[in-house]
Amino acid sequence: MVEHYKYLKKHTEALVKDVGIEVACKLTGRSKATLGRYYSDNDEHSDRYIPIDAVVALEAMASYPHVTTALAEVNGNSLNANENRTRNSDSVNADIVALAQRFAMLMGEYNMSIEDGVITANEAKRMLGETLALQKVLVEMKLHLEEEATH
Repeated sequence: MVEHYKYLKKHTEALVKDVGIEVACKLTGRSKATLGRYYSDNDEHSDRYIPIDAVVALEAMASYPHVTTALAEVNGNSLNANENRTRNSDSVNADIVALAQRFAMLMGEYNMSIEDGVITANEAKRMLGETLALQKVLVEMKLHLEEEATH
């Protein structure tokens, strides 16, 4: 599988997990199995990708435009996500979930980057993007914890 195809599948998985599989099924009208095929890296599913209408529906509910950003990056572009997007929840629990997801994305980027033993400039930029996203989640989490500590 070509490297950028793996990258798109990884971000499709992040998008589905960001929204939640049950919610993703309802929003897209697709089954769990079908959604799973969209991000599976098994050879039998290598030619299956999430349709754009499903991406639009899911990214409207997601905390981050995972697939749209990945598409931009694959083509050498960057995307500035709207910083004022409303999150699905303003709780520490939601922050913990987001933190775990962002960290998993960073580790996935790192793993893909070191497969050939060399981290290219493009790979470093993608890891930097994931690091910045992780940092944003940590800042939000810090603010929520400070808010709870003052109550």
